[in-house]
Amino acid sequence: MSKTFTKDEVASHKTKDDLWVIVDDDAYDLTKFQEDHPGGQKILQRVAGKNASKQFWKYHNESILKKYKGQLLVGSLDSKKKEAAPPTPPATPPPAEKKTEAKEKVKPQAESGAVAPVPGKDAEEVKESMDPYGAMIPYADPSWYQSYHSPYFNETHVTLRAEIREWVDNEIEPYVTEWDEAKKVPDKIYKQMGERGYLAGLMGLHKYPTQFTDHRVKSVKPEDWDLFHEMILTDEISRAGSGGLVWNLIGGFGIGCPPLVKFGKKPLVDRILPGILNGEKRICLAITEPDAGSDVANLTCEAKLTEDGKHYIVNGEKKWITNGVWCDYFTTAVRTGGEGMNGVSALLIEREHGGVSTRKMDCQGVWASGTTYVTFEDVKVPVENLLSKENQGFKVIMTNFNHERIGIIIQCIRFSRVCYEESVKYAHKRRTFGKKLIDHPVIRLKLAHMARQIEASYNWMENLIYQCNVMQDTEAMLKLGGAIAGLKAQATVTFEFCAREASQIFGGLSYSRGGQGAKVERLYRDVRAYAIPGGSEEIMLDLSIRQALRVHKALGMKL
Repeated sequence: MSKTFTKDEVASHKTKDDLWVIVDDDAYDLTKFQEDHPGGQKILQRVAGKNASKQFWKYHNESILKKYKGQLLVGSLDSKKKEAAPPTPPATPPPAEKKTEAKEKVKPQAESGAVAPVPGKDAEEVKESMDPYGAMIPYADPSWYQSYHSPYFNETHVTLRAEIREWVDNEIEPYVTEWDEAKKVPDKIYKQMGERGYLAGLMGLHKYPTQFTDHRVKSVKPEDWDLFHEMILTDEISRAGSGGLVWNLIGGFGIGCPPLVKFGKKPLVDRILPGILNGEKRICLAITEPDAGSDVANLTCEAKLTEDGKHYIVNGEKKWITNGVWCDYFTTAVRTGGEGMNGVSALLIEREHGGVSTRKMDCQGVWASGTTYVTFEDVKVPVENLLSKENQGFKVIMTNFNHERIGIIIQCIRFSRVCYEESVKYAHKRRTFGKKLIDHPVIRLKLAHMARQIEASYNWMENLIYQCNVMQDTEAMLKLGGAIAGLKAQATVTFEFCAREASQIFGGLSYSRGGQGAKVERLYRDVRAYAIPGGSEEIMLDLSIRQALRVHKALGMKL
């Protein structure tokens, strides 16, 4: 049980060798922390024994409090208000008697001043909205978090959201800046992704793959899992505000594993997939080369079949491969035939085959993602590791692009919200020219432009995820590829806009790493990592129109 103190008791701890402070009616012992304080010891000694809430929130955000609270909290003031106990829920009313007569439908009635039909007593009720959740800052979360109605979500989505947010808030967000600077997320966090059942739910599958892992998502039954659960999982992890973190936990796996599951031969899948889904082994996608990015059909990494027909010998290089430096498996695009897309195959290359070397690349953003340069030198790969059929790898790659791009879209929109939310919070705290930033019309204009782009992008995303949820993979690939490409461009442009505007609102704080502007500074660096990979904005916008015209011509477009 937490100890309680009077203000006078806290005030007695006011020396360099015995230094306590109060923040939000909680008492913290900072005696041993002084030497580690980035702002120096003197600033702490000036508030020793005093209420330092105002000074703390002026220079820090909530993540700092979460990070150190467990280590430094010694108790609370006796005057601190206790949290009210949740109200006792009302008794469940007895079920109403079933009526045999036909239900009364909505009946238009002519009434003075009435312009809408009046519902009958048995008219079907509108589905209730979900309870409010989160900080309730307008547009900082999706509208269904904030008591608005939605046709897409139910209680399983609500419970999953709460489960992930608790994990991210306690185990991840307080340490993200530290991990980003170290350019590495602890291996135990990735392992937890497997143990918590999250990896198995991140492959764009219509059914949760229970046959390959014993781990389950605590809050959602496998039979209830859908693509909106996957969206929430990616979205809530992205709230931590680090592309490097998200790519470390989801990036390589989310694009490297689906081709194995969908196109791998059963013995291969049965042998290696369980270890991947459990978080014990790692997999990535190796397509991009030094001279072949969006132009996938012209890749040159070569795989030659041996004379006995039992192996492929692979030689070539891959560049900008997410997670590659840590991976055991590489879902790799190789050339097995002639020029162009009809000569491309997909191979599952295992590091233990030998001849695979990796080195980490230093990039502008997503520092903790493990961006890698991969070299294959006479790698001997069994033909059983061929995904789909020889020279049909381009189909494997194209089928995978929708899932990859939707993942990028989800992350970009949440990162845009993070930039917006951080800006709103800071604008209510920072004062210039005698008033808060939020009271300046130019700041509200910036926030309004951020919000309108975020909401437009998010609602388009919800619709496309619904379409993916009800369509089979082939139909989705044919019908939705253009729209998903268009939204990928829309989402990355929105992200770039929001990161820039947030940086303007934060000023110098967003130019220095760490501190109150840490998320904005970090995300500003991550922007290009989203605008270019998965298809550059220019390629995506052109593809969106070409694909849409092709599909609608087949559907009977009339000009």
